[in-house]
Amino acid sequence: MSMLDEIRHKIDEEMGRLDHELTRELPERIRKAVELGDLRENSEYKSALERQQFVQARMSHLSQRQSELSQIDLENLPPDRVGFGSKVSVEDLELKEVFDFTIVAGDFLDLDAGQISFASPIGQGLLGARRDEEVTVSLPRGERRYRVVKLLTLPEQLEGG
Repeated sequence: MSMLDEIRHKIDEEMGRLDHELTRELPERIRKAVELGDLRENSEYKSALERQQFVQARMSHLSQRQSELSQIDLENLPPDRVGFGSKVSVEDLELKEVFDFTIVAGDFLDLDAGQISFASPIGQGLLGARRDEEVTVSLPRGERRYRVVKLLTLPEQLEGG
């Protein structure tokens, strides 16, 4: 399963859970809260409505994310430059340390697993870089210089898989 398929699967699963909560669980919670009487001071009712608003907003966000993912054209990802799905090793030229990252979509980053969003400052700074290229990234605590040590692009991963 490619990274895009994995992300789509995670979104579909979360959308399914949220849809069930929105159409089954929350209406039941609201119905029970209404039966308790005075809605002005009913914390169960207020809590259910707030959760309902959150779930609707999250579903809207995930739907937008699905739309963005559908626009990623795997055929036209550059085979030799950092882009979505690339596995990249970079050397911090000041610290002389090497860090490994996978470039992912914003909602699916996991720093412990070495994932960074392509929308993050480091992700933006690395996008389009080639193997052995040096890039300067603006971070909140100042600029950092990195050199791309290794690069395995998504097209290369798909060829090998």
